[in-house]
Amino acid sequence: MEDTSRLCKCLNFFLIFTIHGLLVKGARSKVYTVGDDEGWDSGVDYGVWSSKYNFSTGDILGQHRSSMIIFSTFFFKYLKSQHDVYEVTEPTFRSCGDSTGVLARYETGNDEVTLDQERKYWFICSIGGHCFGGMRFGVEVNAASGSNNNSTNGASSPQAQPPPSTQGSDNDNGSSKLYGPRRWSLGVCLIVLAVLFELFY
Repeated sequence: MEDTSRLCKCLNFFLIFTIHGLLVKGARSKVYTVGDDEGWDSGVDYGVWSSKYNFSTGDILGQHRSSMIIFSTFFFKYLKSQHDVYEVTEPTFRSCGDSTGVLARYETGNDEVTLDQERKYWFICSIGGHCFGGMRFGVEVNAASGSNNNSTNGASSPQAQPPPSTQGSDNDNGSSKLYGPRRWSLGVCLIVLAVLFELFY
């Protein structure tokens, strides 16, 4: 009888630990690779790219490296000998300058940028001529339950705002993945199973 009780406690502990892991992973939000397959490079229209998605806190722009991701993150993949990524203020974005208004510099070629605040983010490539050539974009990040965001690329005028973006669809290249619903339902089933097991055994 004592062995059965010990086995039940071990099984319950295992189930609770498993459920916790599933629920934490289920809280993961979207992962975005800037530019999708093309990455961060000349010749990509980042205004069009960013208008495909509805960015919110909790999303990730990039290939996630950890099992628990809380905030949005952009992943910039590029040849570091040819490009870089600067997060800048809006005036610096509009002027394509890099002498003032630089908030962060990313220069590794595999940069993850966490979008952990509800605000507008502005990104440029500081290499000569690249920003004016189109390697820049801005996105507005809303709360996770927010509705529409606006995105802006260098081609639009400062007053112009593109139409609200729509929710991106999942695809196989890892640009946008939603992990939540399937894991939450599995977690609920395991909780019910654990409760029933505890009641009847």
